[in-house]
Amino acid sequence: MATLLVKNAHVLVTMDTQRREIPSGGFFVKDGFIQQVGPTSELPQEADEILDLAGHIVLPGLVNTHHHFYQTLTRVVPAAQDANLFNWLKTLYPIWARMQPEDIYTSAKIALAELALSGCTTAADHLYLYPNGSRLDDEIHAAHEMGLRLHASRGSMSLGESKGGLPPDSVVEDEDAILKDSQRLIETYHDPDPDSFTQIVLAPCSPFSVTGDLMRQSAELAREYGVQLHTHLAETEDENDFCLDLFGHRPVAYMQELGWVGEDVWFAHCVHLNEEEINIFAEHGCGVAHCPSSNMRLASGAAPILDMRAKGINVSLAVDGSASNDGSHMLEEVRQAMLLSRLRAGLQGASRSGDDAAPIMTARQALELATLGGAAVLGRSDIGAIQAGKVADFIAIDLNRVDYAGALHDPVAALPFCAPNKVDYNVVGGEFVVKEGHLVTTDLPKLIEMHNKAARRLLDV
Repeated sequence: MATLLVKNAHVLVTMDTQRREIPSGGFFVKDGFIQQVGPTSELPQEADEILDLAGHIVLPGLVNTHHHFYQTLTRVVPAAQDANLFNWLKTLYPIWARMQPEDIYTSAKIALAELALSGCTTAADHLYLYPNGSRLDDEIHAAHEMGLRLHASRGSMSLGESKGGLPPDSVVEDEDAILKDSQRLIETYHDPDPDSFTQIVLAPCSPFSVTGDLMRQSAELAREYGVQLHTHLAETEDENDFCLDLFGHRPVAYMQELGWVGEDVWFAHCVHLNEEEINIFAEHGCGVAHCPSSNMRLASGAAPILDMRAKGINVSLAVDGSASNDGSHMLEEVRQAMLLSRLRAGLQGASRSGDDAAPIMTARQALELATLGGAAVLGRSDIGAIQAGKVADFIAIDLNRVDYAGALHDPVAALPFCAPNKVDYNVVGGEFVVKEGHLVTTDLPKLIEMHNKAARRLLDV
């Protein structure tokens, strides 16, 4: 049996039920699962491999709950740099329609490389267009090679412009074909067991790109197989207006009508929710993927995250697509979530003193969104914390760098407050993905060269 001893961490942030932060902490791993956690002096002192992390902060692997890997191919496209969501989409749809299967594979590896180097161990991706023979299988194979856990969302678009939808008809699919492929993917790849590396999610793209019939049938299929449901929701005021005009409901009420509420559902964005809609999420156990950088980049607004958390809603963090961020840096997203929440609070009166001052998000709350929050939203009890019985997914960052100089009196808070960094170690299921700052599961320079070539091909038309 393979064993790993992690020892001497400057501070071990467990995110366990006691939220312990253990000086000179460590843990013992056997066959990819954590067996014992505590001060290094209390742990077994022998293992097949010993990782001495003196001078490092160690915490659970971060969980990214919404992404579009393929968008790494279309970062900072000039015509889309200053557009709001709907115009941004209309600019990029024709470019995305030119993608080939190898582009899906290469872009997925680039996105996963960025995520791994910035602390992510589990990622949910939402692939909703399949041009020129592309398949969700292409990114699943990429994730297997990179060594990260993947919740692969079988997205879809079926409501083209000719039927009143937003996407051009060239990128939409037949609904029977969508459902058939969804079933194939579940039966081929979905693994619900602890330590799962691949789970399938059914994820029609958005209320403005699919029909109500597809939403209903996707929900029925997902519940038949016990997989989760995911979509974009309430990202912009334009979306609210679109849903009112086309369906006679705001987005949340429309989801209720379609049977899209429950503990097996999580929504991306949820920027424009009112109090009644927040209460609906709380009542039905819906989760939320908060995408702060993307929401700022597209001028969508700031989601009411603390209001949701006050109601007991599971909230997680997500980098969103790399054409609306334009990166995949999970530690940066933790920082952005904290700062954007404080900006929203400031506009609501956090700068006042006294009982009527608005609450602000703390550094530890932001880190919790990216760990325990992500695990809860994805419905996983095996990730999100460093504690006995959970999988050995963890990251480590060397505190002896200029970015943290003067901040070691509280290194946990330093991660969100100080400039975001790459991680020095990223371990998934006890296996190294990043070691001493270097990605070990791919030839990164060669991958970057391949990716840039593909991006030039898509844009040089």
